[in-house]
Amino acid sequence: MEWHACLDEYQKLVIRMSTPRVGIDNTVCRTATVVKVDSARRHGTLLDAVQILTDLNLSIKKAYISSDGQWFMDVFHVTDLNGNKLTDESVISYIEQSLETTYPDKSLGFNGLTALELTGTDRVGLLSEVFAVLAELQCNVVDAKVWTHNGRIASLIYVKDCNSGSPIEDSRQIDRIEARLRNVLRGDNDIRSARTSVSMAVTHTERRLHQMMSADCDYEQKSDLQCWTDSPVVNVQNWTERGYSVVNVQCEDRPKLLFDVVCTLTDMEYVVFHASINTTGDKAYLEFYIRHTDGTPISLEPERHRLIQCLQAAIERRASEGIRLELCTSDRQGLLTDVTRTFRENGLNVTRAEISTAMGVAMNVFHVTDATRNLADPKSIESVRQKIGLGNLKVKELPFRHSQMAERQDEHEIGVGGAVLLSLGSLVRKNLYNLGLIKSYS
Repeated sequence: MEWHACLDEYQKLVIRMSTPRVGIDNTVCRTATVVKVDSARRHGTLLDAVQILTDLNLSIKKAYISSDGQWFMDVFHVTDLNGNKLTDESVISYIEQSLETTYPDKSLGFNGLTALELTGTDRVGLLSEVFAVLAELQCNVVDAKVWTHNGRIASLIYVKDCNSGSPIEDSRQIDRIEARLRNVLRGDNDIRSARTSVSMAVTHTERRLHQMMSADCDYEQKSDLQCWTDSPVVNVQNWTERGYSVVNVQCEDRPKLLFDVVCTLTDMEYVVFHASINTTGDKAYLEFYIRHTDGTPISLEPERHRLIQCLQAAIERRASEGIRLELCTSDRQGLLTDVTRTFRENGLNVTRAEISTAMGVAMNVFHVTDATRNLADPKSIESVRQKIGLGNLKVKELPFRHSQMAERQDEHEIGVGGAVLLSLGSLVRKNLYNLGLIKSYS
């Protein structure tokens, strides 16, 4: 570590004490890579560590978190999404460097872009209308994430000016964008106020989506629409003798589950002092010993109830409703408008979307259902693929519960373009590629 000439010995000691120490071991566990992080305890430390691991699309199979005084020890058992240990030295090096940074960079390469934050009532075709407005206003969508939950939609869209390639800073243009998008979000029967905002600030996209949906109170409204996954079981009790509130969560395991839970606890101003996370098959069991930032446990029943609701919503928001479609093609102006309009014209509803572009290539993921959030008709999927291009739009994943239902249907109803492909691939190298840390992820 190189020291600035102006630092005295005490300042150097403080920096050494506050800088996390990281160890990565592939020998102590037969099935996973063990990542150990020792760090000074501050609010958000645990979330920073979990965020770095999940941004690389690593699966956290087990974790143990413990604090002693002002010090934290975090132990994570991680694999790639194929269930393999980490062997790529570039990935291991990136984890070490990121975790050893006291305040890791949360921007993920979004500097120089304008962030659009949208919340409103979800409806079929809404995303198509949003992208059509942005194209008309000469906004080039570089990256975006869209979540829907309990009849609400939240989206964080990063754009730049089509002509100049620069962030959109003109106040009159910003006002036009906000007004047009707000009108689209309101629609004809908006049950709550639609919200739009334009920001130059850099934030972590998925954490911000959680904050936006929570502020929109999506955890309160229970939709009559069918839920395809078992609702997570959340219990909160107080351990009076030790002054902790104990949170237990049982739900289906999935990628980024720990991030969603820890993110919610952190943003609700709870501090995790101890925790254990275990996964068995497709089930996850999480236990957290928490207090308020002032050191007190939960004392009121309404607060306990709200915490349970917020954790359940945080887990459900990322649930993969619908068939997963992956679009990979040359990027062009109006591409998203054309694709999402084709979805709408064929009765498909987008329940979740991840939009990204790199070096002139669009790499987009859509989760689609029919208009009632049931399994989309395979004929509609095939029709969309024919119009967009069979080689460009591929069916990559069918929800597990729907695949069980589909097995009981006629053979011609099961086939979507002849096959349903399961692709988990190694997304670790793809993420490093998007971050500019490696030249290729093929």
